[in-house]
Amino acid sequence: MENNLFGVCPFVTAQKLLQGKWAILILHALSEGTKRFNDLEREIHITHATLSSQLKYMEKEGLVHRTVYRVEYSLTTMGRRFAPVLRSIQTWGEEYIEFLKENRM
Repeated sequence: MENNLFGVCPFVTAQKLLQGKWAILILHALSEGTKRFNDLEREIHITHATLSSQLKYMEKEGLVHRTVYRVEYSLTTMGRRFAPVLRSIQTWGEEYIEFLKENRM
C-alpha cells in the first residue's frame, strides 16, 4: 500500500525519500555548500559504501547533483527547498535537548 501512495501522499513521499539513516545528515551537510565525497565522509563519519549508496539514491531521486570532473556534490533546487525543514528539525532537536537537561537534573 505504501508504494501506491508515493508521489500522492506528501508524508509517504517524504518518508520514502528520507528513508536512509543518513539522508537528513547528508542534506544538512550539503545545505552548507558543495562538498567533495571525502569531505562528506569525514564530516558525517559514515562508511564509504554507505555514503556512496545514499548519494546515488539521492541523485537518482533528484535531491543531489553530482559533478563528475572533480566529483563534487551539491543540492539541486529541490534539495535546497528542504532547508526550512532542516531548520525546523534543528530547532526541535535543540528544544528537546533542553528538555532533557531540565528533566534529568
